[in-house]
Amino acid sequence: MSKTALVVDDSPTMRQMVTFTLTSAGFTVVEAENGKDAVNKISGVPKMDLVVTDLNMPEMDGIALIKELRKLATFKFTPILMLTTESAVETKLEGKEAGATGWIVKPFNPEVLMKVIAKVLPS
Repeated sequence: MSKTALVVDDSPTMRQMVTFTLTSAGFTVVEAENGKDAVNKISGVPKMDLVVTDLNMPEMDGIALIKELRKLATFKFTPILMLTTESAVETKLEGKEAGATGWIVKPFNPEVLMKVIAKVLPS
């Protein structure tokens, strides 16, 4: 059975790159352009196996999205990866406190992304 991932980024190019990487690995992908769009798209979806989100987005940023997702029972244990240009220790700590499982700095290498996913998502 295919795993489902939510990819959230305000850059269409970045969403495309992450989606291509994940679909090539057998994932079904739902894309959203910001946190608010993501929350709307997951309502009624039974389960997501993975979330990959940007930090800096309009309407609802990645930290706010993670906090919203962690309130939902279906996302309590879902791996959530931040994929962002931000690399400051304080920002990473804020992400971890919000409930982020991992942090990848852009530009990303698809192989590194898949290695991180393999660590946080049991096959």
